[in-house]
Amino acid sequence: MFRGRAALRFFGVDSFVNDAGTRPRKWILTRISRADKGYSPVVSPFLCLIRYSALVANENLAGRPLPIRALRKGLTRAFQSTQKHALRMHRVLDRQRGKQISAGFCALAIMTKAPRAGTVKTRLQPPLTPSEAAELNTCFLRDIAAVISAAGERSQGVGVFTPVRSEKEYEGILPSHFDLIPQRGNGFGERLTNAADDLLHVGFESCCLINSDSPTATVEAFGEAVAQLQDADDRIVLGPSDDGGYYLIGMRKLNRHLFEEIDWSTERVFAQTDERAREVGLKVHVLPKFYDVDDGATLRRLCEELLRRNSRGDIAPVTTKFLAELIAREGWERLCPQ
Repeated sequence: MFRGRAALRFFGVDSFVNDAGTRPRKWILTRISRADKGYSPVVSPFLCLIRYSALVANENLAGRPLPIRALRKGLTRAFQSTQKHALRMHRVLDRQRGKQISAGFCALAIMTKAPRAGTVKTRLQPPLTPSEAAELNTCFLRDIAAVISAAGERSQGVGVFTPVRSEKEYEGILPSHFDLIPQRGNGFGERLTNAADDLLHVGFESCCLINSDSPTATVEAFGEAVAQLQDADDRIVLGPSDDGGYYLIGMRKLNRHLFEEIDWSTERVFAQTDERAREVGLKVHVLPKFYDVDDGATLRRLCEELLRRNSRGDIAPVTTKFLAELIAREGWERLCPQ
């Protein structure tokens, strides 16, 4: 048997809080609460130990008997919980901290809104219910993230998310090796401008802003964008969409003019952006064309592309599985009415 601070020192956790063994219960519970709310990047082994060993029932740890077996069990569970939690967490980049990225990387950054029922894919409601639309949006994010992850060793996946403080909602959706950075601004053009500015400011050599509506975009297209931006400051990369917009815009330097006087959400977006680039002397490299899925007609097109017999099994596999199960359960006409 050890007592209080001596036991904590024996297991190597006394140094964490200097005089933790003499702290009252209220002080300990306050730190546990702060860690759970995200003020600490990983809940400390000491705090986990307190939680799991039921020592919080004591009014004060000083001088209390602490069985070795209970301490070992508590520490084991604490470290396992801490490691699992750490594996799920994304690093959230902070513009105020300056450069946080190693030199030479291109950000492949998904512009994303937290997939909450009733707030995403609203133009697909109906035929989808709000919860189905949110799940479809989640499937799109997973498929696009998988393609980004395969785009090459000089690229890094990033989720540019909104609303602020919704980063925990991406655990289990975006891979844990993705970084996150919050969106800033009001209008769509302002958010794109700020996203590019922030990504370059934290240390990315180049960045590509990617929409979350094009789940069939390929790894070849993203890899081509990264390659085109390796050493050319005088160009941008555009990935055109069938509806006249673009699913990707890439650059090495921010030029705000690219996002000015654009009729957003119209068929003129790609042409106007191409025009803005040429007005300031930038070359434009155009990627293969894909399509956005944001209404009933494009949802039907997606279903036909992914579920027909001769479809490629490697295109949007998560989305394919979701749509196949939904159609099997609800019927084709409910999902894709004539």
